[in-house]
Amino acid sequence: MSKKLTIADLLSQKEQLKKRKKRTMTLYIESVDAEIIIEEPSRAFAMEALEMAQDDKRSDQADTHVVYHCVVEPNLKDKELQKQFGCVEPTDIVDIIFRPGEVSTISRQVLELAGYGQGVQKVDREIKN
Repeated sequence: MSKKLTIADLLSQKEQLKKRKKRTMTLYIESVDAEIIIEEPSRAFAMEALEMAQDDKRSDQADTHVVYHCVVEPNLKDKELQKQFGCVEPTDIVDIIFRPGEVSTISRQVLELAGYGQGVQKVDREIKN
């Protein structure tokens, strides 16, 4: 059973909360038979990605955008890598390396690192008469 969060709890965790580092996660990607590292996005970036996903004109680009910016290992922003793969746009590297379903899954994992879609659960309590 969970406990209620109090002001005293928050104050006791003040320094840890203020100095909280971005979380990372290692994912295994089957199509390349290797692991990648993703990093938690900032709040502003996550909001931008969610807005892109809701915009009919840009929704198909949202996952690619997230993966391009939040995969930190390997560095998909490396100019030489993009050149060697013949990328016209920098984000082309994402669709060259990963399968479409993998791009979507990686993007979802990135947003989950930022707390979207996980980490919060509804508490059901029975009301007794």
